Amino acid sequence: MNRQALALRSQTPQALRALYMGALAMVLLLGQTLSASALPDSFADLADKISPSVVNITTSMTVTERAGPSPVVPEGSPFEDFFREFQDRNGGTGDQARPRRSQALGSGFVISEDGYIVTNNHVIENADEIQIEFFDGEVMDAKLIGTDPNTDIALLKVQTDKPLPFVTFGNSDNARVGQWVVAMGNPLGQGFSVSAGIVSARNRALSGTYDDYIQTDAAINRGNSGGPLFNMDGEVIGVNTAILSPNGGSIGIGFSMASNVVSKVVDQLKEFGETRRGWLGVRIQDVTPDMADAMGLKEAKGAMITDVPDGPAKDSGLAAGDVIVNFDGKDVSDTRSLVRQVGNTTVGKTVRVTVLRGTNTETLKVTLGRREDSEAVPAAQVQDQPAEAETLDLMGMSLSELTPELKTQLELGDDATGLVVTDVDEMANAFEKGIRAGDLITDAGQEKVSTIAELQTQITAAKDAGRKSVLLLIRRQGDPRFVALPLDAEESK
Repeated sequence: MNRQALALRSQTPQALRALYMGALAMVLLLGQTLSASALPDSFADLADKISPSVVNITTSMTVTERAGPSPVVPEGSPFEDFFREFQDRNGGTGDQARPRRSQALGSGFVISEDGYIVTNNHVIENADEIQIEFFDGEVMDAKLIGTDPNTDIALLKVQTDKPLPFVTFGNSDNARVGQWVVAMGNPLGQGFSVSAGIVSARNRALSGTYDDYIQTDAAINRGNSGGPLFNMDGEVIGVNTAILSPNGGSIGIGFSMASNVVSKVVDQLKEFGETRRGWLGVRIQDVTPDMADAMGLKEAKGAMITDVPDGPAKDSGLAAGDVIVNFDGKDVSDTRSLVRQVGNTTVGKTVRVTVLRGTNTETLKVTLGRREDSEAVPAAQVQDQPAEAETLDLMGMSLSELTPELKTQLELGDDATGLVVTDVDEMANAFEKGIRAGDLITDAGQEKVSTIAELQTQITAAKDAGRKSVLLLIRRQGDPRFVALPLDAEESK
C-alpha cells in the first residue's frame, strides 16, 4: 500500500505537467478561433451575397453653355467669310447658347423586390434620363419617386416583371467604432467594385441640419455616391455620400449617411413622394457655460429658445428664454439633438416638452406642425413700447433707447422694443462676444428690457443672485442670439 502511494506521488508532477500543456493548447486554439472571427479570412462570401442588389446609375441631362468670345474681324476682310463659316459649324456666335448632353455616374442599391432603389440626390439631380445597370448587365430606365436634399437621399423605381434581389436596412445605432464594414459601388466609372474598412467614427456632422454620418476608412471615390455601406451581416447601415480629400481621391476619410436616418426618409418618399418632418416652431441656440452661469443652471446642456414665431410652440406657451431639456421623453443635450428628434417625430403628434423657465421646470404639450410648410413663417415681434429715450455707456457698449429715428435707420418695425447698441469698444468683452453697433438688446436676465433703468435692474438682480454674468438677448436684422456678458467688467465710463 505504501509502495502504491509512493508510485502515485512520484507520477503526480508528470501528470500535472501534461494537464497544464493540454490546457495551454486549448487556450491557444481558442485564441486563434477568436482572432479568426474578428479578422475574416475573406469578404468573398459577403460580396457574393450583396453584389446582385447593388446597381450602377447613369444620368443624362441637357445643359446650355455659351460659346467662347468671337474673334473681331474687320468688315470686308478676306477672313470674314472664313470666320462666319467656322462659327456656323460650332454652334453660332459667342452670344448664342448651345445645348449639349451631359452625363453623370453614381451608385445605388435595391431595397425591394418590386424595384425601389436608393441613391444620393446629387447623383440624379436635374437629370432627365436615369438608367440603372444591374450586376448581371441588364439595363433599365428608372423613374424618380422623390428626393430629400436635406439628407441627400433620392428614391427611384424600375418596372420589372420578375422579383429583384434586394438588401435591407440594418440598425446604424448598433454600429460600433472599429467594426468591419464593406462599401460597394461604381468608383470613377470602373463598374462594380468592393472595398473594406472599419467604422472610424459615429455621429459626424458636415453641413446639414439632419446630418448623422458614419465615418469609414473603406475606400470611397467619385462614383461611389449613393452606394451602400454594409455590416458583416449584409445589412445596409449607411449610404456613401461624401469624402474628405485634398485631391478628390480617397484618403481614408469617407462619410455614409446613417441608415436610421435614410430609412425614415425612404419610407416617407415611398408613401408621399416627399418628406414630412415634425416642426416645433422655435428658434434655438446651444447653452454655453457662461450662459448657464448667467441663468444659474448646473449644466450647460439643452437648447435655449431665442424666438417663438407663430406656430405650435407659441400656441402651447413656449417662450424665448426657455431652455428645452426634454422632448417627447428623450433628454435634449444640444440644438442638434433637438432638431433631429423633432424632425423624426410624426407630423400632428402631441408631445411633452420639458423646459427650464427661470428657477422652475415646466412641461407643456405641443402638437407638432410640418416643417416643410413653415419655411416662410416670420419671426414674432416683441410688443412692449419703449419709454423716454436715454443713453448710457455700459460694459464696453454705448446704448440708446429706441427712438423713431433709430427704428427707421435700423429698418425696425413700429412695434420693436429694446436698447440699441450704438458703439462697442473693440477691447471689451462685448466685442469679443460678437456684439456690434446696430444690434438690438431686447432681453436681459430673461426679462424684457426697453429702458436703461430696466437693464440696470436686471444687472443688479444678477449680482445679488451671485452670478458672474448677465444674459442678454441680441437681435441683428431680426435674428436672435443669447450672449452672456461678465459682470466684473467696467460698468460705466
